[in-house]
Amino acid sequence: MPDTQHAAPKTGITEEGYLTDSWYLAAPSTDLAPGKQHRIMVLGEPVVVGRTPAGEAFALRDICPHRLVPLSAGQQLETDGEWTLQCPYHGWRFGTDGGCKLMPSLTNDSPYDPSKVKVRRYPVHEANGAVYLYVAHNPRADTPPIVPPPEFGPLPDKPGFVIHDVFNAHMDDAVVGLMDPAHVPFVHNQWWWRPPSVGLKLKEKPFIPTERGWAIDRHPPSSNSKLYRWVFGDDVETEIRFQLPGYRWEIISNDKARLLTLTCLTPEAPKRTRITQFTWWTGAPLLHLAVPIAKPMARKFLRQDGDMVDLQNQGMAHQKAMMWIDDIDIQAKWYQRLKREWTECRSEGRDFANPIEARVLRWMS
Repeated sequence: MPDTQHAAPKTGITEEGYLTDSWYLAAPSTDLAPGKQHRIMVLGEPVVVGRTPAGEAFALRDICPHRLVPLSAGQQLETDGEWTLQCPYHGWRFGTDGGCKLMPSLTNDSPYDPSKVKVRRYPVHEANGAVYLYVAHNPRADTPPIVPPPEFGPLPDKPGFVIHDVFNAHMDDAVVGLMDPAHVPFVHNQWWWRPPSVGLKLKEKPFIPTERGWAIDRHPPSSNSKLYRWVFGDDVETEIRFQLPGYRWEIISNDKARLLTLTCLTPEAPKRTRITQFTWWTGAPLLHLAVPIAKPMARKFLRQDGDMVDLQNQGMAHQKAMMWIDDIDIQAKWYQRLKREWTECRSEGRDFANPIEARVLRWMS
């Protein structure tokens, strides 16, 4: 007899492998001018992100349900005391809650109720110069997010600078590439970071589980990380953290200064991942003077990773399976384990249980 049984649908993940019921970066705050909006792609879906003239950030599905025209092509207008986004085709107006507030073509005696028409609303959270949006697994859900917005500790209100890039990669491959610990001396070997003359040194780092992720616990930076000491001086400590669905941040600090660099991965399409990197700091006055130099240096550093993804794609066109070895590929394995646990806990309706255990990893780099 034919097998008619089907696997139960999974919650917490899309068919393309993107995690749902999760927060993703929408845009830096400076990209959302009052009264303006623009289109982005998130998990393969069009989203209009904007800011009302009153300063409220919002995110809606960027498709008018009437004739499917992008709402991002419209304009913001006030309707009965609230700001709405007007579709450019027939003038339907939608509030920041996703509800239709006006259909201009209706007559006064029309029985049609515009409030019954809605577009998907994505909850948003704005903090420290970044706007995040929440993607629920159920697109019709109107319940509060099941997890709080990303939190990275005390930060200034605005970042010192922001850089962008796009990797031609699935988000999984982009995450694995950015977390890879052994590529630095070969990919990022510029004179101001890791010149070849430095050579390879033994790295031995303590890793600990954290909320939906892991961290390299606080430790002195490697002796070949000279840039840290140039900027911060002595007694520097660093830690690196990763959290689902795609946040990697590094904290460099001593008793006088603190710098945090946050890398956010937002999947746009199966082979397109938007990378946005924020840098905040307190103290370290040299960094204020060095922004005109530091920003292009950071952009070059990130592009080097993107160039390696492009090279990797040449091999992936002919072979899908990769070889992962200990200890340098443990973080790649952890990422996949965390994704599986997230999907299982969402599908089973239980709390997330981090499967990672504390351990020390060793490699040459």
